[in-house]
Formats: sequence, structure tokens, C-alpha cells
Amino acid sequence: MADLTCDLGVFQLKNPVMTASGTFGYGHEYHEFYDIAKLGAVVVKGIKMAPSFGNPTPRVAEVTGGMLNAIGLQGPGVEKFLHGEDYLPFLRKVGATVIVNIWGTSVEEYGEVAARLDAESDGITALEINISCPNVKHGGAAFGTDPKLAEQVIRTVRKVTGLPLITKLSPNVTSIAEFARVAEASGSDAVSLINTLSGMAINIETRKFRIANRTGGFSGPAVKPVAVRMVYEASRAVKIPVIGMGGISCGADAVEFLLAGAKAVAVGTANFVDPCTPLKVIDFIGEYMDRHGFRTVAELSGAMAE
Repeated sequence: MADLTCDLGVFQLKNPVMTASGTFGYGHEYHEFYDIAKLGAVVVKGIKMAPSFGNPTPRVAEVTGGMLNAIGLQGPGVEKFLHGEDYLPFLRKVGATVIVNIWGTSVEEYGEVAARLDAESDGITALEINISCPNVKHGGAAFGTDPKLAEQVIRTVRKVTGLPLITKLSPNVTSIAEFARVAEASGSDAVSLINTLSGMAINIETRKFRIANRTGGFSGPAVKPVAVRMVYEASRAVKIPVIGMGGISCGADAVEFLLAGAKAVAVGTANFVDPCTPLKVIDFIGEYMDRHGFRTVAELSGAMAE
């Protein structure tokens, strides 16, 4: 029988299936459907120092092949996450494996958030650094599309925490391999990709933008071929583990990412369609491994036929 234990270098998971940040709330929203401790990891919505109220509505629009969103990283702030009963205390209580997605509006804030979480890290397995948010101090440029800023953020976070670090990469770049190498050289223990693609939708009857922010992140089944290609390129550019995501709707999609070189996967938009998708993906991976003679997830990762 296949061993689904997932080795990500500096930490291990019970299986290679996690949730993508921003699509699974803080875990309690989905726990009524199933025991979230069965997942490889729950990656919570982004956490910064202070509460964030996000963008004006409408913030979500269904489009062909997926969805467009501009939630704006709404969240409770680090203190409420650490102590609010529906956040980290709940996740500890149910035994979930927790990865905390962090962000800031400056390099310094990333470090502050990481240091605060490090100080009360019981129940936190790793931090995921979201380097795709606006950098207010630098004229609105995105951290994730400037290699020097990406390096500054990762090195700043690395200095203040001993927790494992995953850097979530933006797909809106010319070379994903370059950014994966920057993350590795700056001290990240793994990279996750892809985040959403930049997109726009217009209502032709009202002649207005379908989301108030005008542009938003495009996710869903249509982005999968782009994501698989980027995971393939990143996994060949670095030695640290790559976590693949982007358009995973079923177990077969997840196996495709693993074959491309991912060590683990994350289910995102599909959670809105079927909350039980991650469990179905776990089951399919196990069945696939048994059927094809793979004993471990590590054997399956990158196992492309020549």
C-alpha cells in the first residue's frame, strides 16, 4: 500500500495535499464538512500585523474556466489570529497541521508579522510568504515581480524566525525559474506556485467592470496548463521542494503536478465548488500510486516517462 507521507525537507506532512491560502478561510469554515486534520496542511488566509478589511464589493466574478477575485487580503490581524477562538486556538484543538500565509505593506512589516508568529509558534508548522501584494512604500510595485524586493522580504523574514519558510511566487513574471532561485538563495525552505494570474472582466450590458477593483486574480481550471509548466520549470531550477497549485479540480490534476516535479500540491478554487475536493484528491493519489507501483510520494514526484 502506498505511503502518502510527504517529506518537504525541513518538515513533513501526513500526505501531500494542502489547501491554498484564501480559499479555505481559517479552517473552521470547512470543519463542519469533514475533519480537517486529515489534510496534509491547512494554509490559512493571509495574516498581517493589523486587521485588513479588503477591497470594495463586488469582489468576485465567475468567468469562463474559473473565477476572478479581488478580495484584498481581508483578515483579522496577527493578534486575533493567535488568540481568537475561531483561529489558531481552534486549529490547535482539532489537530490540524497549520501553515500561516503572511503579508505586509512593507518589508519591515513582513518581518514584524513573522517575528510575532514565531514568538507563539505552538501549533504552527510553517510560514508561507505571500510576495504578491502591493508594496506601498515603493509606488505600488508588487514584491513578487521584483527580484531585489523579493530577496529583501525573504531575508528579512528568515532573520526573525526559525519556522520553515515557503515563498509563494507570482506567475506574473517573465521567468518563474529566476524567482524560484532568488527564494532559494535568500533562505526559503520551499516555494509554492502559482498564485493567481492578473485578469479583468467587463459587463457588456452595463459597460462596467465586474469587480470594483477593476483587475483581480484569475484562478480555476483554465490556469492549470500555465501552472503545470511553471511548476516544471521551477522544480528544475532549485533543489528546495516545490508545492504545486493552480487549477487543481480532481485527483488526476494533482498527479499531473506531482509528475511535473511538485513534492506536494494545494487545492484552491475547487474548494468553493466541492468542499470535499482535497479529501478526494488524497484518495486518488493513493489509488494512483498503488496502481502504478509507486511506494512513496517522493518516487512519484518528477517521475515523467522518457
